[in-house]
Amino acid sequence: MKCENAQQNIILAQYGELPDELQFALEQHVSQCEECRREWNAMLALQEELASLPLLEPSPNLLAASRMRLDEALDAMPERSVGQRFWGNAFRWMGFMQGAPALTTLLVGVGFIGGNFVARYQAASVAKLPTPVIVTSPSGGSVASVSGIVQTPNPGIVQVKYNRLVPETMQGSLDDPQIRQLLMLGTQLAENNEVHAQSVSLMADECRTTHGCSSNAEGANVLRTALLTELRYDANPAVRMKALNGLQPYVAEDLQVRDAVLDALMRDKSADVRSQAISMLQPVQADSSVRQVLRTVSSQDVNPAIRNASFQVLRGAADIE
Repeated sequence: MKCENAQQNIILAQYGELPDELQFALEQHVSQCEECRREWNAMLALQEELASLPLLEPSPNLLAASRMRLDEALDAMPERSVGQRFWGNAFRWMGFMQGAPALTTLLVGVGFIGGNFVARYQAASVAKLPTPVIVTSPSGGSVASVSGIVQTPNPGIVQVKYNRLVPETMQGSLDDPQIRQLLMLGTQLAENNEVHAQSVSLMADECRTTHGCSSNAEGANVLRTALLTELRYDANPAVRMKALNGLQPYVAEDLQVRDAVLDALMRDKSADVRSQAISMLQPVQADSSVRQVLRTVSSQDVNPAIRNASFQVLRGAADIE
């Protein structure tokens, strides 16, 4: 990855817009390039400074009303006919391919028509989400905020209260895609910190105890990515600790999780989070990047207990070798 691309990706990564497939390549480049590492550290410092400032949130009703007006405006737009869409796309591609050989233009046109038919077939055959177990006060519109999360006596069932224009409740299994979507919305649209922390806690429990984040589980990447985001950017150390615990089973198999844990060990301000990160890295202590971070922490961390714990893990790695 070139420095120019890396610096563009650093900005996307800080705002959570960088695709997963580019995240590892960016982190590898940053670890080797001093200039890009300074840029990365500067962005992290800016994020920390912004996180310390009070955040003014719009009211849930304003968000819901705005989204509903946007949906209504999009629905009111007249749909283009098949002929209009075809000719519009055809002229656009002709402009792109102007000056290219005639055969290339013909192949592009054939590929576009074939792709259009394939896309229509895929859209028609997408499986619909299963109906939730219990829904109270069903209505249309977008979710404005998550107002409450309650663990029912049944360990596999969770109740999520969320707001549109009026409060609603959905109850179902943690494996239900809609319940998982509401839990993730609880980390972004929660009315208070308690709801936010409860959302992260339930997602972490789903990943840790029922292997809801394993590679063969539906929505696994979405849950794991949500926990990685909470670990890196949440201002509450208790929430970061919950996210860290949820990611523990995947340190050995997922390099992205391992890199996030190493980053937490190097940069997290909470000694409890750094201590838990050291404990999680013991199964992969033979990894060279893990040993390098542990050596740095064992000599530079401000907390003597953290330095000693890192040294003990390093000594165990030496015994393994």
